[in-house]
Amino acid sequence: MSRGRLILMNFIGIIVVLALIIGGGYYYIQKSNYVSTDNAKVSGDLYTVVAPAAGKVASWNVEEGKDVSKDDEVAKIQSEDGEKTVTVPEDGKIIKTQVKENQMVQAGQQIASEVDMNNLFIIANIKEDKLKDIEAGDDVDVTVDGDTKTTIDGKVEEIGYATNSIFSLMPSSNSDGNYTKVSQTVPVKISISNYSENVLPGMNAEVKISKN
Repeated sequence: MSRGRLILMNFIGIIVVLALIIGGGYYYIQKSNYVSTDNAKVSGDLYTVVAPAAGKVASWNVEEGKDVSKDDEVAKIQSEDGEKTVTVPEDGKIIKTQVKENQMVQAGQQIASEVDMNNLFIIANIKEDKLKDIEAGDDVDVTVDGDTKTTIDGKVEEIGYATNSIFSLMPSSNSDGNYTKVSQTVPVKISISNYSENVLPGMNAEVKISKN
């Protein structure tokens, strides 16, 4: 083997070793200082607008995407007892309309949905064995798939009081006597502040929580 080739191979070997050391150091720092997960979604306070009585939608005043204020009139329902006014329960944005003018509705039927887009938050599902490393007030770096170029500032606001499996519609059965331990997750609510209009409820997110 020529001297030049030997030097090149040694140089490549040194580069590989350095890359492994740097990569290992980065991984250790991340594991030591942060709790991370991509099992997270953007959420918000969702409000439903319902028909106060059975009848016909006499007027319909909103479209999807419109900003509304609490008690704004969005529709009138013509019922047997006269005309009923429909208002929104809180400030927000109409994200879904489910009826049209002149359509018949039933009392209590959902006719629209609104979300407070100014106070969106993240629900991150954290593994049970990681909860001991976080607490309310911890800083969080958030990245949302709909706006990957921006790191959003967040804070742990609330840690759930039960695992997600408790709320499953079909809990696992152990009738045969066999048991396989499954790692559980707990929902953690994270407030966010500097997000853009590209961030929408339901989008996937990744979070990196600074350990306490």
